[in-house]
Amino acid sequence: MSLSVKLNDIINEMEIQSNDHSYYLNKKTGEIVMVTDEHFSLADDSEDISHYSDWEQEAIRVAINVLESEENFIPLPSKFDIHEYQIMEDFCLSLDDENLRGKMYRSVKGSGAFRRFKDSIFEYGIEKNWFQHRREAFKRIAVDWCEGNDIPYTEE
Repeated sequence: MSLSVKLNDIINEMEIQSNDHSYYLNKKTGEIVMVTDEHFSLADDSEDISHYSDWEQEAIRVAINVLESEENFIPLPSKFDIHEYQIMEDFCLSLDDENLRGKMYRSVKGSGAFRRFKDSIFEYGIEKNWFQHRREAFKRIAVDWCEGNDIPYTEE
């Protein structure tokens, strides 16, 4: 692949992942595309798509393209590659204030850890630190992904 991708584009897509869609890098164009599970299902059906709205027809065509040209598409890191819980735990352990470090570390233990953690970062006024830490962790994952797939990237 001679095109380079912007790390920020990869990171931005990683940050908004959900359970019902996936992102892919088109190795030929450098474009990142999103495909929902529903559009993959419709693409597999091989039925006439003309009765769908224009935007949905386009989304189905993208899904068909991904399915028919798998060699041209690489899935971006998924939530299973990201391990957000580990990122939260690492953040807690990185805090300089020993008292705060202990409180934050306890917040990520047990049921409801994500909610408690989110509440705690705002309660202690460290949300900016968290979002910066999280962004840097995502950047490391994106760089590793690019390098592991021989994808040139820029840090613009």
